[in-house]
Amino acid sequence: MRPLPPRTPLEAVLRWRFLLSGWPWRSAGYLLTSVPAAALAAAPLTLIGLPLLIAAPMGGRATSLVQAAFLVAVGVLLIAGIGPLVAVPLAELERRRLGMIDLTPIGSGHRHPSGPGPLRWLRTRYAEPATWRELGYACLLVTVAPVLYTALALALLWLLACLVSPLLAQGGDGPVALGPVTIGTPGDALPYALGALVLLPAVPYGLALIAGAHGLLARALLRRGSSELLRVELVELSRSRARLVDAFEAERRRIERDLHDGAQQRLIGLTLQIGLARLDVPPGSPAARSMDTAHAQAKRLMVELRELIHGIHPRVLTDRGLPAALGELADQAAPAVTVDAELPGRFPAHVEATAYFVVAEALTNAAKHGGAGRVRVTARWLDGLLTVEAEDDGTGGADPAGGTGLTGLADRVAVIDGRMFLSSPTGGPTVLRVELPCSLNRQPPSG
Repeated sequence: MRPLPPRTPLEAVLRWRFLLSGWPWRSAGYLLTSVPAAALAAAPLTLIGLPLLIAAPMGGRATSLVQAAFLVAVGVLLIAGIGPLVAVPLAELERRRLGMIDLTPIGSGHRHPSGPGPLRWLRTRYAEPATWRELGYACLLVTVAPVLYTALALALLWLLACLVSPLLAQGGDGPVALGPVTIGTPGDALPYALGALVLLPAVPYGLALIAGAHGLLARALLRRGSSELLRVELVELSRSRARLVDAFEAERRRIERDLHDGAQQRLIGLTLQIGLARLDVPPGSPAARSMDTAHAQAKRLMVELRELIHGIHPRVLTDRGLPAALGELADQAAPAVTVDAELPGRFPAHVEATAYFVVAEALTNAAKHGGAGRVRVTARWLDGLLTVEAEDDGTGGADPAGGTGLTGLADRVAVIDGRMFLSSPTGGPTVLRVELPCSLNRQPPSG
């Protein structure tokens, strides 16, 4: 099996074709472009942190210590207050620049502001952990990176000087200093030149290691943190769940339409044909009795099909909304049901359907298992939350594990981010309450 291609310099240096690949050039380009990036951030951050620079060389006298502490406090406040305005755009630049040595794209940990305007943007950014990680990266880029990169540049210059030291010694008027070493003749310089020549192939490896370490730090500080990744996953999960709910709703409507416009209409036609055929059969004959039986079965099947269609999704719920559908449920229920549904308008179809079937299951359980004589159903919507509650005067003791359909209801409510609460002590009463977050689709028609 062919190994996967490297995605970072740290992976590339382990391959034998490293020197023949583009990774040494990628690493060198990343390190070279780090210099203007650091200079771009250093100018405003140095100006902001000027009190810290002034406080650094102060002496040990008590007065100087007080002044230094004051300047440090002012510098920290300035960096914390203004620094994010420099760090956020710098981080965006660094994420793009990171693509030179890291083929795995990283996303920003920032959220979209809650509304338009600079104040909303500032409030959102200053409350995010990603902003402060980016500020920490900016501070490292303008403090630690220059020191390391200067040391790297001096090491490369020293290696280059050693490489050409025989020429320098031959053409010079006196001894040549190579750092701590002084050479006077080309013969003295030859060992240093040979050593530099041997070390020359190692330079690309060193550049790749330094660039890879820089990129690793940048990825750790500039990517989404675990909380941001979890938030993204939850958002995608919510969107996926909403798509599933919409798909199920569309499929439910298709089945309802096919049953209503197809199977039900054909069954009505069959019932009419059997009824007309009865007129041509002598009364009291065996054929007439068979026709009567078939006609009665067809009518019962039509009633059952109508109830099935109503159970899938009642027409009144689609046409007139949740209050009217709850009123129809109350008229058909065995116990005496009082409905109090003061709702300002219509809600998403899947929310209305969930609330309807919760009440339907509550009424069925109240009559079948609780022996209730009276049930009160209330429905309210306030601040984006639809609350539906059914309370009966039955014997209580409802148990989701007892096969009363409560577990299925809880799952159905959870699909749309709702919550279900059940209180059913032995002896009653039983209270079933659901809270469904939703928006108001439209106002009811006036008049």
